[in-house]
Amino acid sequence: MAAFLAALSLPCTAFAGPEEDRLAFVSFFQSRFPDILFDEFANGIYAIDADSRAQWLEIEEFPPYEFAIEHGQSLWQKPFSNGSAYADCFKQPLAEVRAAYPAFDAGRAEVVTLEVAINDCRVANDETPFAYDASELIDLTAYLGYTARGKKIDVQIPADEPGALAAYEYGKRFYYSKRGQLNFACADCHVTSVGMRVRADRLSASLGHPTHFPVYRSKLGGMISLQQRFFGCVRDVRARPFELQSTEYRNLEFFLAYMSNGLTINGPGARK
Repeated sequence: MAAFLAALSLPCTAFAGPEEDRLAFVSFFQSRFPDILFDEFANGIYAIDADSRAQWLEIEEFPPYEFAIEHGQSLWQKPFSNGSAYADCFKQPLAEVRAAYPAFDAGRAEVVTLEVAINDCRVANDETPFAYDASELIDLTAYLGYTARGKKIDVQIPADEPGALAAYEYGKRFYYSKRGQLNFACADCHVTSVGMRVRADRLSASLGHPTHFPVYRSKLGGMISLQQRFFGCVRDVRARPFELQSTEYRNLEFFLAYMSNGLTINGPGARK
């Protein structure tokens, strides 16, 4: 395992790149959990913890995130003051909007997430952008995640776009870098210690993390975004969190989404 982590933490060279990283990433988790099919990793901890899975299946009979989907749909369909709507900002059919993000925008030379794209749409139509922790924005992404169920994550890093590769490498370094007073990296919990217990809960696999956000978290009694989860993890290792939708978190999301290429979007989700 040490050799695996060391290999992933090295910058890409002419002999290795994002796809080699991804294949090694997937291989690690499939070797660690040989009885779990690749597609099952889209279900997070419920792929590897039978007790949690049984509870989850019961919860899914009356999903606690339904209200977010309904609210998000009403927001999506409500016209702006100028008569335009969110659908006018996106080239993709409704079911494909969520799957189009995160993506590297060469013109802006940065990663654009779904949340950033929604706020760009609002600004372009003379509407005030949402705060990145606003329930309205999270509910919009919940609706778009729901409409995208069954679509595959397919993040692209074009060979002729050095900025995309640089963003990926930044996110990769972030993921494997130690930080905070506890001196933990993201990978310490979700790669090295995957499946192990932290108090009463098991640590989930990194593979598949982006598939099901935003999620309803029972312990919080509400919906949170993937980047709010980043924020909480950084805070929990006693480091200073970055702002939501910072370059750091957008690049981290870009890396994790690429690692999960080929898995099915199944958000929004329900988690403890």
